[in-house]
Amino acid sequence: MKILVLDWESTLQFFKMDILRFLGIFLVLCGLYATQTEAVCGYESCHETKPNMINIHLVPHSHDDVGWQKTVDQYFYGHRNNIHHGGVQYIISTVIEELVKNPDRRFIQVEMSFFSMWWAQQSEVTKNIVKKLVDEGRFQFTNGAWSMNDEANVNYQSVIDQFTLGLKFLDDNFGACGRPTIGWQVDPFGHSREQASIFAQFGYDGEFFSRMDHNDKDRRLRDLAMEMIWHASESLSDLKLFTGLTYRHYSSPDGFCFDVNCGDDPIVDGQSYDNNVKSRIDDFLSYASTVAGAFRSNHIMITMGGDFQYEDAAHNFKNMDKLVKYINERQSSGSQYNIVYSTPACYLNAVHKSGLSFPNKTLDFFPFASDSNSFWTGYFSSRTTQKRFERVGNHILQVAKELSVFANLPAEQQKVNLNRLRSIMGVMQHHDAITGTEKQAVSNDYDRLMYDGILGATETSAFALQKLTNLPNGEFQTCLNLNISECAFTKDNADNLVVTLYNPLAHTTKQYVRLPVKNENYQVTDDKGRVVASELVPVSQQIIDLEFRETDTQYELVFKATVDKIANYYVKKVEGQSAAQPIKAVKSVSGETREDGETVVQTSTIKLTIDNKSGLLKTVEMNGVSENIVQSYGVYRTWDSGAYLFRQYHQGDFVIQDGDVEFTVYEGDLVKEVHQKFSDYVSQVIRIYEDRETIEFDWQVGPIPRETDFGNEVVITFTSEIESEGVVFTDANGREMIRREKDKREGFTPELDRQPTAGNYYPITSRIALQDSKKRMAVLNDRAQGGTSMQDGQIELMLHRRLVRDDNKGVGEVLNEEKYGQPLIARGKVHLVLSPADESTSAERHWVKEHHLPLWAFFSKNAGSTSSPAKSLPSFDDFPNSVHLLTLEPFNDDEVLLRLENYLDHTEGKVVSLNIRPLFDYLNGVEIRETTLDGNLPLSQMKRFKFHAEGSGPIASEPEYYTASHTPLAADYSQEASDFVVTLKPMQIRTFIVKFK
Repeated sequence: MKILVLDWESTLQFFKMDILRFLGIFLVLCGLYATQTEAVCGYESCHETKPNMINIHLVPHSHDDVGWQKTVDQYFYGHRNNIHHGGVQYIISTVIEELVKNPDRRFIQVEMSFFSMWWAQQSEVTKNIVKKLVDEGRFQFTNGAWSMNDEANVNYQSVIDQFTLGLKFLDDNFGACGRPTIGWQVDPFGHSREQASIFAQFGYDGEFFSRMDHNDKDRRLRDLAMEMIWHASESLSDLKLFTGLTYRHYSSPDGFCFDVNCGDDPIVDGQSYDNNVKSRIDDFLSYASTVAGAFRSNHIMITMGGDFQYEDAAHNFKNMDKLVKYINERQSSGSQYNIVYSTPACYLNAVHKSGLSFPNKTLDFFPFASDSNSFWTGYFSSRTTQKRFERVGNHILQVAKELSVFANLPAEQQKVNLNRLRSIMGVMQHHDAITGTEKQAVSNDYDRLMYDGILGATETSAFALQKLTNLPNGEFQTCLNLNISECAFTKDNADNLVVTLYNPLAHTTKQYVRLPVKNENYQVTDDKGRVVASELVPVSQQIIDLEFRETDTQYELVFKATVDKIANYYVKKVEGQSAAQPIKAVKSVSGETREDGETVVQTSTIKLTIDNKSGLLKTVEMNGVSENIVQSYGVYRTWDSGAYLFRQYHQGDFVIQDGDVEFTVYEGDLVKEVHQKFSDYVSQVIRIYEDRETIEFDWQVGPIPRETDFGNEVVITFTSEIESEGVVFTDANGREMIRREKDKREGFTPELDRQPTAGNYYPITSRIALQDSKKRMAVLNDRAQGGTSMQDGQIELMLHRRLVRDDNKGVGEVLNEEKYGQPLIARGKVHLVLSPADESTSAERHWVKEHHLPLWAFFSKNAGSTSSPAKSLPSFDDFPNSVHLLTLEPFNDDEVLLRLENYLDHTEGKVVSLNIRPLFDYLNGVEIRETTLDGNLPLSQMKRFKFHAEGSGPIASEPEYYTASHTPLAADYSQEASDFVVTLKPMQIRTFIVKFK
């Protein structure tokens, strides 16, 4: 028998109620704990339903944004409610208090970032109460991620990481009963197929969301297609996930918001003159009847809640209790409605048992349109610099995690910093963070958190590098201002500098490194003392002219580095033939020197032709293909675009610059550069490196002009003669590609009369491509952006936005960013790859990986030679070329989390195998077990609902389930090396926990 020991002082402080009220709850708790000996959670805790009735699943919940109109802390503490009302700490506390009173009640908690903050402040008495509620399925976690992430702008690596963080917190504190089984993505502005794939790989049974194109939803309501079977991968056939759309967003039905901040009528019963039970129940059942008409089973889910509701949960639950009581009382007089407190998991369990079939879904739900003039595609590009900063955060997080493992750092040197950045990166995936749809003050707070987290991760990395290299006293500082060619370690003196490069990828890489330096003579050598070819390239004038740039360095030292995992390169000032010399301009064309003809710039693998008259790129030759490609910039002049929406004012208000571009060419042995100035606020550098088969476009945009009534949105364009026939390919969160056909959708006809361009915009997180029977053109980007192909052969990506109006979708603020007291200037890179159409796109995927996780540079002063040997690191070069080291990180004090990915899809690659015993031995492994994608559930225990799609054959008489599609790996150090072979299908990710001694 379980005995509850109550700390009176702590419990009184928690409940904050008078002594008589407390004693009542005390008696309830004592009885509850004395009568139950077994925890019954999960589907066994669901209330019974009735087979011959419409079962209403009442789902109490609160949607709590992890930053939006207020910062994360302000929302948690209930601070600055004059901006937006919300106090999450009070929501959780009062919900727990109300759940204790009535064992029938249920509630779902979604955002682990907020819950973890609340949990850390609770007494052991309170924690025990919550654990008991979780063990009984009364307080149920749903989704389980650190935040409810966006699905358009996120990279799959960061999504997996933030779910891993949240689910590990739940496993550590609540065990199996704390693990969610449902994805709850009710507020993001469109939905990604890759997100569904990730849920399936977690072993989740299904997912629910609330936003869908209004035409698609209207069609689904007519066709009883609000719930579907989503085929979440073209390469992995078993990744099929039940997916449901809520009937009415995620809020309570009209007239039934019982929250203290709502104004709807309560249910008045008893002998009151105002008794309204009959009318209120009639109205609710009328609504339920409408909902039931849109779904296939005799179960319907009705959400009861909304943004930051349940701050005084008694108001909500007291009225919901009455709903349940009076609706069910009507059964005695013939009513066919049965209502129970429920959760999304309990609802789906009931639907699973119904044995029905559902329609198929194969693509995604982008773009989302709330009406014919409102395509939510602006947020694909809003706050472009923050989108890039988030990628930097992910980059250093992966570096710091891997280095922590290799160095076997003590817990105190890695836990705090790594967990801080993990948490911040989880917050940044939120659908009002990475989206750029938050207020400016909140954006500033996100930047502050990110900066602090990145500094902590670089500190952890430095500790590791002091152990792993032959530089035990190295500073291993990082330079976060390289995007403006500024580095504190080199701006005054780059002599006697050590550049330590870390490669977060599995395979040895060869990449070019650029260091801001003064115009002096330098020599670069490697760890073996060999001179490495280098040269000085001038920084673009637009970067030099930045008023806030705190350096007078006007050159960058360029050299090519070869790195397995860690490599040191040494820079010193010298004189003589081996010194790096500045590259001089070989041609400069401006308005005064404009001439007919062409300028050719080429390496051994790439040839570019610039039209002298217009100053624009004209042709590209690479990979055995030649194509006329004109690259330029365009501007959309917009009236009422906002942080969420992209609205073109008039179809004629889009202009692509077709000439008057000034350019200067610099030609070195390692790199050739074309510096171009398009206007006072748009410039770029085109770069081609020797032995690199991509073309780099280093763009700078801003300050964007802003009229009184019109904003401007700047795009980069690539116009070719490829006959793409209205088809473009875009990535899903950095993973599989999706074929898009202009003006078309899967299963319905969109309304595009008012916004044809916005309605053809898609999220681009890693690449966009088009092709015909002969050629393929792909553009790879360095952050999330919106993109499209409105004309055959043309690709555009939106780079930067400066607007004049709010779009009235919630943020309540104009997107008009400023930094350093002036309108925001943004800088970034895209890469162009031209190839034959019949070649595999695997080369593109290789470049995507390298651009997403390039070398990270650390800087130290060269204090002379040392006898300290560098620690040997494992080599991953025996991994098949298509295998990516997705994750290597500390998991528990004696465990490491390892993820391996075959990053090619079924059209590009094949099944591959590798033996991980050498890595296991390097880690001093004792045993290894395979888990679901998040790392918290043994794969052998994974069992998720299987639903049937229409036309897929007869349905079994008993509910069916998916289990692991292969035998999970489980081995220990005593077994043969052959027991450590891992096989990976195209696009497959396998996750392992290595326990070490």
